[in-house]
Amino acid sequence: MPTQRTFTAKFKAQVVLDLITEAKTMAQICREHNLKDQVVRRWKSEFLERVETIFGGDADRQQHLDRIAELERLVGRLTMELEIAKKASQLSTSRLTRNGR
Repeated sequence: MPTQRTFTAKFKAQVVLDLITEAKTMAQICREHNLKDQVVRRWKSEFLERVETIFGGDADRQQHLDRIAELERLVGRLTMELEIAKKASQLSTSRLTRNGR
């Protein structure tokens, strides 16, 4: 039973670019790399579906960075509130013990 071959993303990109730029025909690519045309067509369609994310990644990255900054501010605020609550709790328990209650 033959094992399934795996290909790197770089290899797939090069094959698809060769096909899109018409540097090689589908038949040449398939013969050269011993690939079925269905595989190359699938790689091409995946490439074309995701190509716009290459340049749109900066906006997504900035959104993630903004979200991280917002969450860090929230954590800081909650930490301060917790410290205040701890101090208030310590003060109230120390007053109770001093008054003998």
